[in-house]
Amino acid sequence: MSPHHDHEPDHEPGHDNVHQHGHDHDHATMDWDAMSAHLEREAEVHRPVYEQAAAWIAERFQEPRGVRRVLDLGSGPGVITCLLAEAFPEAEVVAVDGTPTLLERTRARAERAGLGDRVRTHEAELADGLGALGEADVVWAANTLHHVGDQRAALTDFARLLRPGGLVALVEGGLPPRRLPRDIGIGRPGLEARIEAVTSDWFARMRAELPGVKQEIEDWSALLAAAGLTPAGPRSFLLDLAAPLTGEAREQVVDTFARQRDKLADVLAADDITTLDRLLDPADPAGLQQRPDLFLLTARTVHVARRG
Repeated sequence: MSPHHDHEPDHEPGHDNVHQHGHDHDHATMDWDAMSAHLEREAEVHRPVYEQAAAWIAERFQEPRGVRRVLDLGSGPGVITCLLAEAFPEAEVVAVDGTPTLLERTRARAERAGLGDRVRTHEAELADGLGALGEADVVWAANTLHHVGDQRAALTDFARLLRPGGLVALVEGGLPPRRLPRDIGIGRPGLEARIEAVTSDWFARMRAELPGVKQEIEDWSALLAAAGLTPAGPRSFLLDLAAPLTGEAREQVVDTFARQRDKLADVLAADDITTLDRLLDPADPAGLQQRPDLFLLTARTVHVARRG
């Protein structure tokens, strides 16, 4: 279990953008300094969504200050961990991830934010490392569950971690990101739709290759209910960054397209690769660095369920 975003080709079904989080097939050779920076920036760009989601979850409690312990499963570089610590000001928040480099970033971020006394880190994998975590009032898992073969069993394990009255907050699904108009003036119109189709196929293959995989209808409320919880969601949160993108958001979009170009080079049509090469050329007036029509529009869905 790694971050909130996959380490694979920015797949649309989880639109975790790198995401944020699950292990890369070549995890041992991963450049974790570069990947950690990518994950951290991605989470920062999506901060408005996560701030809204954390506040909404806190509102599910009559007294948020009564929440004493929060688990962030698949915490990545800790951006969301610290947001959860701010949303629940009396809680210990435990960042749980399988990658030490990301946990180090979490500790450093918490210290910089003045949260070091309440943010803890715990190295563990999602599929088999939950037993030692102890009870919590909130279990947050963003874009991590789809990297587990037996999702039903994992949700049952999540439910066992909850204290009476506690909540599971599961971030899965939403709307795939859009960053460019349908017709961008170069190549065939509809480039992003074709990338989405290819990455959807990749996602299906990724799921099929997971250890102990079990096919499930992705009705998250039904799966949470099957784990013995009472569903109390879902709700979707919109990220709408209008053109022209600036700063970190533009850099993140350029980085995402570069990763997609590298990962999908063998499956995208040759003319789409040519278009991506032009988009990624900083000297090209039609490229992503200079386009005035670059935007970022996406939504993430949070599924909430309570233990009675």
